[in-house]
Amino acid sequence: MNSPVHASCYADSAVQRTVPIVLQRQLARDTFLLRLDAPDIASQAFPGQFVMIRQAGVSDPLIGRPLAVFDTDGQTLDVVYLKKGKLTSRVSTLAPGQLIDIWGPLGNGFLPKSCDHLVMVAGGIGYTPFLLVALEALGQRAFGNPVRYAEPIANVSLLYGARSADLFAGIPEFEATGIDLRLATDDGSRGHHGRVTDLLQQVIAEKPAGARLRVLCCGPEPMMHAVSEIAIAAQIDCEVSLETPMACGIGICFTCVAKVRDEQGEWDYKRTCVEGPVFPAEKIVW
Repeated sequence: MNSPVHASCYADSAVQRTVPIVLQRQLARDTFLLRLDAPDIASQAFPGQFVMIRQAGVSDPLIGRPLAVFDTDGQTLDVVYLKKGKLTSRVSTLAPGQLIDIWGPLGNGFLPKSCDHLVMVAGGIGYTPFLLVALEALGQRAFGNPVRYAEPIANVSLLYGARSADLFAGIPEFEATGIDLRLATDDGSRGHHGRVTDLLQQVIAEKPAGARLRVLCCGPEPMMHAVSEIAIAAQIDCEVSLETPMACGIGICFTCVAKVRDEQGEWDYKRTCVEGPVFPAEKIVW
């Protein structure tokens, strides 16, 4: 039986630290992996949570940048980011030993649920939460005490779309898990020539009778909207991890609100950083 405890229960354990960079490595075009020595945060992170980072000792830009936890060994923590804008451009020049301000882990993450086939759909940088999700679902990595999955999920897929092949990152890490990995590019340079939603429709069409699919999605909002509509139409459980711009990450500034429906069908603004970033797809007012 799955643990009923949602990952948001761990938000109270978030801490802020100034920590050294262990590794900086380019993964793809304008895409970098940053490894930080942050045991207080790394040891508490759950799949789907995120951290806020900022260059230590620098006040311009003042606000941090939210980045999903890509991997953790309990001592170090990996995040993956696109070099885009002032903060990430500066971070991309930093070397091991230089310092980063980090606070987290933040957000609710993905709640483990039993299913026959877990399908993760990623667009752009949206693959970054899914390595830990896959490792946990497959039983290759354990989180929580007791562990959050009583039994591994045998069938796990990642459907990963990008504009072109040179933007794919993290492929070796995902291949090492043994999951079903399917790629799509807008320009046809690798994998399916078309949208990642085409791959989702293929998976749904292949679904054996009676099999329970679960879809998790992260990426550009139009893509997540399309994935949500496909899953809802097929009566498949679907959750989305919103990439709403954030400033504080702890629910104070209210800059990351999203329109979310309640049980009565009315909507209200919810703070993505503390009440998300993961929401049931059918609750989002796109």
